[in-house]
Amino acid sequence: MQENRRPSKKSLHALDYLNLFLADVRDGVGPYLNIYLKGSQHWNPGQIGIATAVSSITTVIAQTPAGALIDQLRQKRMLIVLAAALVTLGCLCIALFPNFPVVIGSQILIGIGAAVFPPAIAAITLGLVGRSRLDQRVGRNETFNHSGNLLVAILAGSIGQFIAPKGIFFLVGVMAIASACSVLRIREQEIDHELARGDGEERDEEKTGHQNQYEGIMKLLRDRRILMFATAVVLFHFANAAMLPLVGQLLAQGGKRNGLDGTVYLSACIIVAQLVMIPSAYLAGRLSNGGRKRIFLVGFGVLPIRGVLYTISHNPFFLVSVQILDGVAGGIFGVLSVLMVADLTKGSGRFNLTQGMLATSIGIGAGLSNLLAGFVVQKAGYDVGFLMLAAIAAVALAVFWFFVPETKEEKKAQKSRPATT
Repeated sequence: MQENRRPSKKSLHALDYLNLFLADVRDGVGPYLNIYLKGSQHWNPGQIGIATAVSSITTVIAQTPAGALIDQLRQKRMLIVLAAALVTLGCLCIALFPNFPVVIGSQILIGIGAAVFPPAIAAITLGLVGRSRLDQRVGRNETFNHSGNLLVAILAGSIGQFIAPKGIFFLVGVMAIASACSVLRIREQEIDHELARGDGEERDEEKTGHQNQYEGIMKLLRDRRILMFATAVVLFHFANAAMLPLVGQLLAQGGKRNGLDGTVYLSACIIVAQLVMIPSAYLAGRLSNGGRKRIFLVGFGVLPIRGVLYTISHNPFFLVSVQILDGVAGGIFGVLSVLMVADLTKGSGRFNLTQGMLATSIGIGAGLSNLLAGFVVQKAGYDVGFLMLAAIAAVALAVFWFFVPETKEEKKAQKSRPATT
């Protein structure tokens, strides 16, 4: 097993481009679906909530099996290609046939594709660079990912304003094709697949098959540290997932403001957040070696503040400025979630399975968030919806603060223990 790995520049640059082009492909069209269905197709908030939740629920169902599959298979690059193809097909169908059954079916395809990307990219990254360089590499991955989101937001705003709102769906399809080309440029022989799955004993896994897989899942579920971390993550995304889509609906319902379409304002929200996420992710990767939890607490702490601020004013310029806090939280979360899972699963051979289970937790939070927020807003208004999400965010902060341990310090303590006996 090689910890200090030295992959070629070609593979590392291809990983950069993969994260750049996968930006919005990970989540399909994300909040742009909400503004398209609200502004162009005149769907009500309840219908939009159902359409958004379907993708998240599908991802919930698919993510844990996807993580287990990535642990077992060496064809990680081809899984990403297949997932990108599903997202492309779903986006094209929404753009060409925007009726309720087609949108729901397309969201299912997008949800399946989205389940593959996070654990597959994390596995390829770990298999390429090893643990000793994982902190900085994950930070670099997220920096390129947020740069891609920034690029897509600029292009999407321009397309929505000057061409047509549905053009955004074709843009995501082009990005998906570019991401598939990028991942194929990563050299397969440079990926250590045993390291990519968390240093597990691959031969034993092959011998015991499904029984050992089941035992591995049960062992993870009995780990209190992983359970508390997953609980905090569920609550975080329950609070976070619906905030930007609700902002998008606010921007869309008033039609054009100051001569600008709602898509332009939503793109501005994303641009502001991504501009902050780029340095936030970079610094999180650099500073995390001194401790994970203290940095992650900042990401959890800004979320309830953001939810309350949305109720102060619905002025589009104010709503855009609040996205600075989204940038802080998003940049930190993208880096620290991968690093903490890597800490918690070292030596288990279940890194990608745990990544999938964590992604399932995220999907549960996101799906419930969009579904519940859609109906709350329909019955009580946007301000009540934002305050509900802010309260959930405060609970997420409390759970993480009091019940999730510092994984970096625990690892050091374990190393020092034998020297004292």
